[in-house]
Amino acid sequence: MSTDFDAIVVGAGFGGLYTLQNLRRLDMSVKVFERGGGVGGTWYWNRYPGARCDSESVYYMFSDRFSPQILDEWSWTERFAGQPEILEYLNFVADKMDLRRDIQFDTAVTAAVYDEANNRWEVTTDDGARTTARYLITAVGCISTTNLPAFPGLESFTGESYHTGAWPHEPVDFTGKRVAVIGTGATGVQAIPEIAKQAAQLFVFQRTPNYDIPARNQPLDPEYTTKVKQNYPELWEKARASGFGLPYQVSEGSALDATPEERQRVFQAAYDKGGFYIGLETYSDFMVNKESNDTISEFIRTKIRETVHDPATAELLAPTDHPFFTKRPPLETGYYEAFNRDNVALIDIHGEPIESITANGVRTPVREYEVDAIVFATGFDTMTGTLFKMGIRGRAGQPLERKWADGPRTYLGLATHGFPNMFMITGPQSPSVLSNMPVTIEQNAEFIAGLIGHMRETDADYGEANEDAEGRWVEHHNELADATLLLGTNSWWVGANIPGKPRTLYPYVGGVGPFRDICADVASKGYEGFTLASRTRA
Repeated sequence: MSTDFDAIVVGAGFGGLYTLQNLRRLDMSVKVFERGGGVGGTWYWNRYPGARCDSESVYYMFSDRFSPQILDEWSWTERFAGQPEILEYLNFVADKMDLRRDIQFDTAVTAAVYDEANNRWEVTTDDGARTTARYLITAVGCISTTNLPAFPGLESFTGESYHTGAWPHEPVDFTGKRVAVIGTGATGVQAIPEIAKQAAQLFVFQRTPNYDIPARNQPLDPEYTTKVKQNYPELWEKARASGFGLPYQVSEGSALDATPEERQRVFQAAYDKGGFYIGLETYSDFMVNKESNDTISEFIRTKIRETVHDPATAELLAPTDHPFFTKRPPLETGYYEAFNRDNVALIDIHGEPIESITANGVRTPVREYEVDAIVFATGFDTMTGTLFKMGIRGRAGQPLERKWADGPRTYLGLATHGFPNMFMITGPQSPSVLSNMPVTIEQNAEFIAGLIGHMRETDADYGEANEDAEGRWVEHHNELADATLLLGTNSWWVGANIPGKPRTLYPYVGGVGPFRDICADVASKGYEGFTLASRTRA
C-alpha cells in the first residue's frame, strides 16, 4: 500500500469531500484522513437532540459545480434539515461519487511536518503510520474541537455526562431524569427544547443570553423544491455574489431612516419569515451602527418578553450586554416556549455562579442541583483549535501555534507564510462561519485546486504565501473588523470563550462575494502574493 501521495487532505466533511473531488479532477493521488468512523465532519459528531443546520436546506448542499446529477436527485424534507438527514446526504454524496476509496476513517492526524529538504509534508497518524505528500490541505472544519471548561470537581460526577459536540451514536433517553444543561449557545438552544420534552426536571445554566431568532422550520413542499431546482443556476450565482452565501435580497437602507412604524413592519415581516431574514432583509447598517442596531435588538427583546410568561425569566433571557449579531444568533424552535414548562428552570450564572461539579450534580452559592445527567453545551475552540491539535510544523520546524501566537496571520485565510504547499479550507480570516458554509467551501476548494493546477502547468512544485502579501491581508482583514461592532462583544467569533486565546476577529467580515472577487483577481494575476517555484530534489 502506498504511503506517498500527491496530496493529503485532513477531514471528510463538506470541505474534505469537495476538495477530494476537485483534486481527482487534476488526476492527483489523494489520501484523506478522517478521525471519525464515517463521512460528515461536524455532522458526524454533532448528534445531540435538535441538531440542525441554520442555512436553508436547499442551499446547504453542494452546487451544480460539484455534481448536477446529485443536485437533481437529492431532495430535502425540511426547510432546515436535521443532523440525520444532513449526514444521510453526505453519505449519499460519498457513495455517488465513489469517494470512500480514498478516505481512511478512524484515523486522527497527530503531526504534520514540512520536510524542507524534499519539499514534502510528512503526516503521522494515531496508528503510528507515516504518510508523505507534496501538498497538505486541511479541511477540519471551524467548529470541531470541543471546549469543556475546567469546572472544579468535574471528574467526581457519578451520573451521565455528555458534550453536544461529541454526542453518542446511540439514542440518549432522558425520560424521567433530572438533567442540567450548561450553556445556551447554538447547540444548547437546539437541544434544550427537545430535552425538556423528556426530562422530569431540566435546569438550564446560562452565562450569556442570545438574540435567538425563530427558524420557522417546516416540511418542504415538493412543488417548492421543484421550483428551486429549476432556478438553481441563477440562485447559486446570487449566493456566490452575496455577502453571506445565500441568495436573499439584502436591504441597503438604514433603520434610522425609517419611522418606528415602518421599522416595526419591516422587522415583523422578516421575523415571520424565520431564519436569518431579520438580519439580511431588513437594514444594512446594524453591524456598524450601534444606534441602528439598538432598534432591531429591542424588537427581538420584546418578542422574548412576549413569549416567556414569567417576567423575571424573560428579562434574564433578553440580552442587554451586546448588540444583535455580534454573537452568533442561534435559530430556535420552541426554545423560549420551553421556559414556560413547569419542569424547566433557568439559572443565571452571573447571579448564581457554578462553584463546582459534585458527585450528585452542580453546586452554586445558593444550592446543589442534584441531577442524573449533565449536558455540556459549552461550545468549541473554534477556527484554530483543531489546526493546533494536529501538530503542524512548517519551515525550520516552526509550530503553527507559535506563528499564530498573537492571532492568525494568513493570506486570504487559505495559506500562511512559512508553511509551503499547505492550504486551508475555511481557515481563519476567510468568510467561513460568517457565511453559508458550503458556498464558501466550494470557493476555497476551487481556488486551491486552481492554484495547484497552475503550479503543475508551470512546473512549479513549491507554493508559499509571501510575507508582505500576508501582512497586507491581515491589515485589510483587521481594518474591516474594526469598522464593525463585533470586536466589542465577548464571543467565540473573537476567541473570547477560550482563556488565553488571542482576541481578534477570526472570520473575514468582508463578505462572500467580495472575497470571491479578490481571489479571482489574485488568480488572474498568476496567483499574485504567492511564491511559486520548482524545488524538487533528486
